[in-house]
Formats: sequence, C-alpha cells, structure tokens
Amino acid sequence: MDRAIRARVGIDSPERERASRRRHRAAARRAGTFRLSRRRRPPRDDRSVHHRRGAADARGRPPCQPVADRRPSTARIPPELPRARRDPRRRGGFHHLCAEFVLRVPEVRQALGAAASPESRAPSPEPRAARVMFSLHIDTARSWRGGQNQVLLTVNGLRAIGERAALVAHPDGELRRRASEGLELIPIAPRTEVDLSAAFRLSRVIKRLTPDVIHAHDPHGVAMAGLALSLGASSTKHGRAPALVASRRVDFHLKGNSFSRWKYRQVDCFIAASDAIRQMLVADGVPAAQTVTVHEGIDVEHVVAAPPVNVHEAFWLPHQAPVVGNVAALVPHKGQRHLVEAAHLVVREMPDARFVILGEGELRDHLERQVREHHLEKHVLLPGFRTDVLGCIKGFDLFAMSSVTEGLGTSILDAMACSRAIVGTRAGGIPEIVEDEETGVLVAPRDHTAMADAIVRLLRDDALRRQMGDAGFARVQARFTVERMVAETAAVYARMAGRVHAAGTVDRAGAD
Repeated sequence: MDRAIRARVGIDSPERERASRRRHRAAARRAGTFRLSRRRRPPRDDRSVHHRRGAADARGRPPCQPVADRRPSTARIPPELPRARRDPRRRGGFHHLCAEFVLRVPEVRQALGAAASPESRAPSPEPRAARVMFSLHIDTARSWRGGQNQVLLTVNGLRAIGERAALVAHPDGELRRRASEGLELIPIAPRTEVDLSAAFRLSRVIKRLTPDVIHAHDPHGVAMAGLALSLGASSTKHGRAPALVASRRVDFHLKGNSFSRWKYRQVDCFIAASDAIRQMLVADGVPAAQTVTVHEGIDVEHVVAAPPVNVHEAFWLPHQAPVVGNVAALVPHKGQRHLVEAAHLVVREMPDARFVILGEGELRDHLERQVREHHLEKHVLLPGFRTDVLGCIKGFDLFAMSSVTEGLGTSILDAMACSRAIVGTRAGGIPEIVEDEETGVLVAPRDHTAMADAIVRLLRDDALRRQMGDAGFARVQARFTVERMVAETAAVYARMAGRVHAAGTVDRAGAD
C-alpha cells in the first residue's frame, strides 16, 4: 500500500503512535502502576543496588563489597540512593523495581542497617523456656455424670499447673455448659460411633491446634479420634503424630467386633481408673505396657466448702429418722434394685429408716414400681437429679453403694470427703477406696440381705459410724485428691508424647 494512503487512513502515523504512547503513560500514572520498558537497559546505579542485596551478577561473579554503613536515615530513605530511585515514577526502565523493593520492604531496610555495624544488631534471644504440654480432650456425652465431672476436674487442674488444654464436647452437653471461662471449646457431636463427618471436623481441629496428646474420655471419643488420625491428622507437629490416650472408667469388657478392635489398636496408652479396670484391659488383650492406673480424684476443698442441706426438711422426712443415701445414675449396673430390696428388709427392723436415691436414668419406672410393690412409698424416695448433691450427702447418716459393676465410684469419694461411713459392694474398684471395717463395710454384689444387715448395724452404732467417717476423710485427703490425679495424668502425657516423638510419625491409616 502506498505510504501516502497509509498516512491518510492513520496507519503508521508517527504522531498517532506518539499520542497513543502518551495516553498509555498517563493512564498508568493515574492507576499508580509502573510500566516496564523493554527498550531501555537498567542504569549502572541500579546494578549497585542489586549487588548491595548480596546477589551474584549475570555471569555468576560475587557481589561487590558493601558500603560501611547502610542504616536508613531518619526519613527512612537511604541517603546514598539517587533522586531518581527515591521516586521510581520519574524514570522508566527496570531500575524502579530495585528502588521499590528497597524503599517499601521494612525487613530489607532493617537487614541492610543490621549488616553495617555489629553494635546495631539485635541481641540474641533468651533461652527458650520448657515446652508447655498441650492436650486435647474429647468427651461426647450429653448428660452429666461422674465421668464428665472427672473430665472437667482434669482439664481445669492441668490449666492450673500451667499446661495448655482444649476440650471437644457435645454442643448441647452439660459439660460444655459447665466448662470454665477461658477454656478453648470445640463443639462436635458424633451421631454414631462411625461418623466420618465428625471425624473429618476433628482432623481439621487437630491440624490447626497441633496438640501433643489427644485424650479421649469415652468410647465414642476414641472412635472419633482414631478416625481423625487415620484421615490425615497424624502429621501435625514437625511430622510427628500426637499420642492418643484413652480413659477407661468402667469395668466392662471391651467389645469384640472388628471396628472396636481396630479403634482400640489406635490407642497408645490406656488410663484405667482402678487396678480392677487395668486387669480387665490386660485380660482383653491390651498389652500391659500400654496400661497405667490413675485413680480418680476429687476437689476436697470444694466438697468441704459445700453448704449442708437439711434433708429432713428438703424431702419432708421425720426429723428423727435415720437417712441412708445413694447417689448414682439409675442404670442396671448401679444395682439400685438391690438397694430397694435391702431397704425392704431394713424397714422391718427399723421402721423409721428412710432411703433417698438421687439420680436419673432408664430404671426409674422399674424402681418406682418396685417401691410400690413393697409398699415403701414413705420409706424410699426417688427425688431425681439435684445440683446440691454434696449438701445432700452431708445430710445423710450413711451412704450406700449397691453397684454390680463399678469402675471406681467417685460418689463414694464425695461421701468419704463428707465424713460419711460407707456400705458398699466388692465390685470393680470399690475395694480400692473403701477399707472393709475401717472406712466402711463391704458386702458381695447382689446380696441384699448382707447389705441390709450392714446398714442396720451402722445405723444403730453412732460411734462406729463417726469413726469410719473420720477415717474415710483422712484416706481421701491422703490418696484421692484432684491434685494427685492431675500430676499423675500429666506425667503420663509427658511420657507418651516423648515416646511418640522419638518414634516419629505413626502410619495409623495402615493399622489393621
């Protein structure tokens, strides 16, 4: 095409091209951006800034020697930079990239200043203090029983000695409601034992918090933690898996189905609430080296400070009537039906005796029917769940525990801390608490006749009852405090965390 024609239609017009470049430059300045020019070579001064950062040149030669002092001026602009590099918009080319980097990154300016003189360098950091153990606790129960109370005592006790703890609890559970302020709470509620959705949420929590130890306090918690670790949460802290610790508070045998066998194989250590539970775990195939006994404890000061309740007025009882109390969930293994049978025999010899059974559970209808069949409506009361249970225990003359199976029995510890004599069964860990003929009287489980005889004997002997109550209080103070329980639990955490860290990452997904 003829050049005149091209100029006439505006193609290759020099003036048109220059105007277009001016418009683009003006638009770039208004937008606050910097246009890169491919036609211009960076000035020599910019290469000095490049060398000043300690990088080699294009041929791999070492950088030039730094100047004596590179500390920034009070205006925070290095005085040796030319005017053009203080204002990158004044010139085109690549030089503005170096200037922008030097002027706008505080870390680079601090590094340049620190490299100039030794006296300007920051002092070396102080030696790091001993690492704080971080434990993540899991309890999925919605109700409030002795196990949930032990979880709360453990978590609060660990925080009191300077350890860090977080709690995964049911969003609508009583444990979450009673948790102290300042405790990190994560609401997760597995719908079934094999809830992959809940396990995935827990795995994300584990990756975010990176705990040293995961402590599952119930079987559903063990399942959820095992699944979470298998879903990829095992590589959390420096490539090492957190130790999985499981509490066992009941003297039931472990289930034998395939999933139960798998989930319990994920546990690094079982904390048994009594020696009886530990022996049962070993009998079920758990290696003895993976089990340890930590007896549960109570806050003795809290129990002593609880105000007493006048149970005669609270439950409309005759003022001179001796009162036998029981505090437990109304479930089959607590054996309240045997206590009602014993009460039927006691009333024959002591018609003024009264029995108060505190708690709720699935056996309420059965127990109420049993009371009516024996015509004990005036002698056996089922008030249900009460928040002032410690005060009620102080109002009892005698405490009875009729369990068929029992992990340890923290309500017995509460009664002993209230200086009450105990009539209990030789079930589970109860003999580890109650010394027969010292702090109470022990009988065989389901033997309501022997229990009735022991109750009548102690109700008729006030001096013996007081002597056993005082001995029980001293025993609790010596061996079953929450401080002792927390210290032993923390020692288990430290041992297990060190063992897992030494072993490295555990391939839990491949465990069978």
